[in-house]
Amino acid sequence: MNLRRLTLAILLTGATGAAAMSQRPANAGTEKMTDSPAAMQEQFADSKTAALEKNSTRAEAYYNFTIGHIYEQQYEASSNAEYATKAIEAYKKAYALDPKSQVIGERLAEMYWKAQRIHDAVAEAQEILKRDPDNVQSRRLLGRIYLRSLGDVSVSSGQSETVSRAIEQYREINRLDPADSESALWLARLYRLKNEHDKAEQVLRSILKNDPENEPAVEQLTQLLMDQGKSPQAVTLLEGITAHSPTPVLLDLLGDAHTQAHELEKAEEAYRQAAELDPSEVSHQRGLGQTLLAEEKYSEALKVYEKLADVMPDDSDVYLRIAQIYRELHRLDKAEENLVKARQYAPGSLEVMYNEAMLYQAQGRFEDAIRVLSDAVTGIKGQPPAASSRRRSLAILYQQLGQLYRDTQNYQAATYTFEELGHLGDEEDRRARMMIMDTYRAAKDLPKALQTGKEALAKYPADPAIRTSHALLLGENGQTEEAVKILRTQLHGDAGDRETYLNIAQVYERGRRYKEAEEAARAAEVLPGQARENEMVWFLLGAIYERQKFFDKAEEQFKKVLAVNPKNAPVLNYYGYMLGDLGIRLDEAEALVQQALKEDPFNGAYLDSLGWIYFKESKFGLSESTLRKAVERERHDATIHSHLGDLYAKTGRGDLAAGEWEKSLVEWRRSLPADMETDKVAELEKKISRSKHRVAQKSTTSDAKP
Repeated sequence: MNLRRLTLAILLTGATGAAAMSQRPANAGTEKMTDSPAAMQEQFADSKTAALEKNSTRAEAYYNFTIGHIYEQQYEASSNAEYATKAIEAYKKAYALDPKSQVIGERLAEMYWKAQRIHDAVAEAQEILKRDPDNVQSRRLLGRIYLRSLGDVSVSSGQSETVSRAIEQYREINRLDPADSESALWLARLYRLKNEHDKAEQVLRSILKNDPENEPAVEQLTQLLMDQGKSPQAVTLLEGITAHSPTPVLLDLLGDAHTQAHELEKAEEAYRQAAELDPSEVSHQRGLGQTLLAEEKYSEALKVYEKLADVMPDDSDVYLRIAQIYRELHRLDKAEENLVKARQYAPGSLEVMYNEAMLYQAQGRFEDAIRVLSDAVTGIKGQPPAASSRRRSLAILYQQLGQLYRDTQNYQAATYTFEELGHLGDEEDRRARMMIMDTYRAAKDLPKALQTGKEALAKYPADPAIRTSHALLLGENGQTEEAVKILRTQLHGDAGDRETYLNIAQVYERGRRYKEAEEAARAAEVLPGQARENEMVWFLLGAIYERQKFFDKAEEQFKKVLAVNPKNAPVLNYYGYMLGDLGIRLDEAEALVQQALKEDPFNGAYLDSLGWIYFKESKFGLSESTLRKAVERERHDATIHSHLGDLYAKTGRGDLAAGEWEKSLVEWRRSLPADMETDKVAELEKKISRSKHRVAQKSTTSDAKP
């Protein structure tokens, strides 16, 4: 049998059957026969005629559609323009018979595009609209042609013009045929493309007013609200619908909305429900896995991603997440194993390289981390400047690479890298200037840090982040009142003031004005929010009390932090060091700092704390090896050099002790004004003086011997 005839026969049979079914009364077979036989015969004849006419029209439409499709295939195979013309003519006949058909309209627009006859199609439709502006069929075709053209427009101005033309058509379609929800959805998408969010929202809410269960409209409106950061509204919309009509798609969106609103427990619940309703859809599992990862439920997240790896064994992203989980669990060998798999399935992936650098950093392989990021920068810089992701990728890489240089105390390289970041654009320039300020501060070059801050303020005088960074530098320089004055202008009377109050407290603490520091921290503490939002508040309060030697009060604050976050490494270290320095509960002190080092194994300050606790415990061998590691990581830390000097003195190596004390004194004299502790400097000078005196005595005694 002829294949084309067979295809056509099936289409015609389906169309006729569907049309006939659509004509059948809903209560057919149960309706009472009260009319006369003659009347019934007349009604039957009329309905039969109407059905036949409708069936005939629809059948003819699909006949022409099929013919058009055959010619389209022949055109694709031969590139013969005659077939293109025949395909277009057939599709036009089909569209004239069924003008509301999305499929026919899309094929006709696609065929015009394939045949490179869009101009002809537009001119023809516009000519019709001149004669009949309310011709919906022509407007639908024009709209689809403009939509098809969008993907073929590379110049942004040209794209904007095409979007505007498409909007014009779909706006008219919406006016002429308000029931056409598909066209209304396209109108909303186009408004979103032009960032006309209010108009898009108006269209979508109009659809939902008439059809509250229209899932595509709910999806679009949810995405629109989330794009605008209106996650609470998105949550309200979705919860109202999913409460009585839950679908996997809407529950997944609800998970996204809760995630954006930082409601991770609710997001987890939504993703779980979506996955239960549709276990085969991996996007629900991905959402669940990402949420569990964000909640630091690493074991549960690992189970989700391992299941995903079973169904998607060649998906690099899955192995990347597994590697991240193992890194958080400090199982670095397993992390590296999965990174190798991720690299295998996505060679050259920026995200894989970034995570590879993070793994090297966690392993203490800082030079390898720098090499990987540098190679990634070189690769991205080789891309054409017009590449859409180039700027964003370079920004991520420059920032991480600069921070690595700064952490390894290569301040010159860090500054240069941040300057490169600043060349990418204004947004990156703002961020880069703040990082350069912090780099100079870390290098104890406060004049350059302040100068950089002044230059940043001159260029971005209203930028709150730059104003804050500059104020904190003023605080480091002992200009407490001026710094606080700047910071107080950024109080707005809402929950967002927590960070500002913390900055004010920090400035006062650095200026040793502990009463005002405590008041500012308490002002932050009473602001509404989750308990974990006060971690930094309690940490700072603990430090304020410790500075004043109110050790019991300090301990109370540190315990508050650890109650909500037992893995808070800075608090674990500070608390442990405080106990160790006091020489009390040394076992507990050691355990606290060991836990901090588990979170950040190569932190020089944490290594120093542990080495000093070992010293207090008279574990001099462990103390020396640990303090040596600390000084390798922090070569310019006065306290570490002082501790190592004390260790050498205790173990009878006076010359080495004097050398470390001298280094410590040099670093103290380079300290920032807020870091200077005159009592420690005086004590250090006494140690050096006594050491020199002993050396002189030995020399005199040696000279006096016959």
